[in-house]
Formats: sequence, C-alpha cells, structure tokens
Amino acid sequence: MPGVFSLRDDLPSDWRSGRFVGRVMQAAGPSPILVEDGIAYDMSQVAPTVSMLLDRLPSRGDTGQALGDLDTLDLPLLSPVDLQCVKACGVTFALSAIERVIEERARGDARAAIDIRTRLEGRVGGSIRGVVPGSPEAAALKQALIEDGLWSQYLEVAIGPDAEVFTKAPVLATVGAGAEIGIRSDSTWNNPEPEIVLIMDSRGTPVGATLGNDVNLRDFEGRSALLLGKAKDNNASCSLGPLIRLFDEGFNMDDVRAADVELRIEGPEGYVLEGVSSMAQISRDPTELVRQTLSEHQYPDGFALFLGTLFAPVQDRDEPGRGFTHKVGDMVSIATPRLGRLVNRVVTSNDAPPWEQGVGALMTNLASRGLLGQRTEESVA
Repeated sequence: MPGVFSLRDDLPSDWRSGRFVGRVMQAAGPSPILVEDGIAYDMSQVAPTVSMLLDRLPSRGDTGQALGDLDTLDLPLLSPVDLQCVKACGVTFALSAIERVIEERARGDARAAIDIRTRLEGRVGGSIRGVVPGSPEAAALKQALIEDGLWSQYLEVAIGPDAEVFTKAPVLATVGAGAEIGIRSDSTWNNPEPEIVLIMDSRGTPVGATLGNDVNLRDFEGRSALLLGKAKDNNASCSLGPLIRLFDEGFNMDDVRAADVELRIEGPEGYVLEGVSSMAQISRDPTELVRQTLSEHQYPDGFALFLGTLFAPVQDRDEPGRGFTHKVGDMVSIATPRLGRLVNRVVTSNDAPPWEQGVGALMTNLASRGLLGQRTEESVA
C-alpha cells in the first residue's frame, strides 16, 4: 500500500522555499502534484503524468488546482516517477568497489568475506581512492592488480573508462515513501543501498533529484554477475521519494555533489545500524554518469538514474563474521536535509503488495478521466 502523505518529519529542511514534483493517489486515480511555497497543486489537468509535467514545467505562480499545505495533505503518496525508465549506476565509489570484489571472491558467502576484505583493502584501498577512472594511472593500477591476481570485473567499472549502468526497475514498478520494500525470500545476504537519484526530462537534461533505495542482494550478485537482473529487479525492490526536488536558484547539481546521505536501519529485535554516504567521494561526476547513460540511447519519457552509494554494511548483526543482512520488519530511513527522508519497511518480495497497475492500466485510467487527447497529441507531435 502507498504511504499516507503526511510528511511533517520527512520533508526537506527548507521545503517551504523549494519547488517539488510528486505523485499522489486521488479518488479518480494517480495525479502529479507540484509544490510551490509549501502548497501542493494537482497538475493532472496541465500534464497527466509526471513525465509530461517535467517536460512542460510552468513558471512560478502558474499552477494547477490547490490541494492545501504540503505538511497537512492527507493523500496516499506514490513513487514520484511514472513513465520514466529507472536506471542505476553501480560501483561509483571506491569502497563500494572493494565490497563488490569481496562479494565476487566470497561467492556470496558472508562468512568468507572478512579475510578477503582485509587483504584487498591492504592492497588496493588507498590506490583506488585516489585514481581517476579511465586515466593512465588507472590503467597502470589495473595492470598491477592483474599481476597480483586481484583484478575483477567490478574494478573494471570502478576505475576503467566505462561506468556500470543497468536497468533497475520496469516503468511504474517503483514504490514510494512509507511503502513496504522487498527482498527476495531466498536471499540470505542483502542490504539497502541509500542513494541520490537524478531525474531527467525527455531531452536527457537533469531537472531535479530525489532519494532512492536500490536494494542489493549480495549473495546473488556475489555468486555471479550474470545474476544482476535477478538480484536487482524484484517486486517492491526499488523505492523513490518522498518527492523530486527541482533544480532552481536555490538547489542545483552542486548541492547533489556536496550531499551527505544518512542511513538508519532499526531492526525488530532492537538492532540499529547507522551510516553516511558522502557524495563528495564519488569517483565519477553525476553529469558524467548521465552522459554515459545517454551515449547511445534515448529516453523519450525521461529517466531516473541512481548514482551509487558509498555505504558498505560490514557491521555484524547476529554473529561475528556474518556482517549485516536484512530481517523482515527492518525500518530503513534514508535522509539528507535538502531532499528529506525516505522511509520503508522491509518485507519479502513475495509478501509485498503485488505490482498490478502497469502502463496499460494507467493509460486506461487517464483516458477515462479525459486527461489524454489533445495534450498527449501535442506532446507527441
């Protein structure tokens, strides 16, 4: 079920001055909203989808039907994207690269990870943090690691010329703030991935950012990189929200580059894990990740792009050497002051609400509300 849109504790610190886009469920169906000066406006008559709204953002003051103050609005909150493709970049931080190599070498076995981690960090920890991906220095480091028998496909995308870019979720399959988020029922080693997510319009231009959880199954991906699709794309395995913050004079790409993303996990047994992912330590600039995503592909409905995470959960939960893995009932909170807080409760993907409303259902709903027709024809022409 979508979360109830009552976000007093989850809004950005300066939410009354920023400009935001999101989606809520009204009685008639899903509707895009625009937030200005702390007021939420129903924009469905202006643009029936968020994808269309981001292509035709009105000037300040030129808004739709007022729904009320954002912090008191009581409507179910959906993921803030709809027709956008959801892409993700992996291994964009040095520490996450090391952890992916550990997964690969341990073959998904959490018990084997601690010794591998110690050896790898001793050999490449400092070097990989200081090298520019695709540079001559990176090529030299690669050759040294090959000679030491430590080279990995994960290090290739960490310091090589090509970033890892994959499709995280089908259109309309993401969940929003307050929803349950899913892990596969047959996974025994997994974790959240707290990330900033850039939002692009149909031209590939970054227009804003939001928070995301790119759930990771370390056992599946560690056994084989060919299991990436099964590890990443499962029911309710991708959350976004609470809202898209639009770039303007008060918030821009430099704010994304400087952000510290905080993670807090509260387990049903009283366990607490906290961490911070600093975007200042990213190996590839966000604009470079956008460029590589667009290098030989177009996204006519826009796309969302997860930028990767520094967070690597190595704190033991149940027994020494086992590290961290989720339990059903975990509350995952991802936060940064300018984007707010994204909170989801962990369940298995089998127990999460089934994904039943796809593109066909959305188009049928919008047509029944008279929201397609001329506007859609103009956008295609």
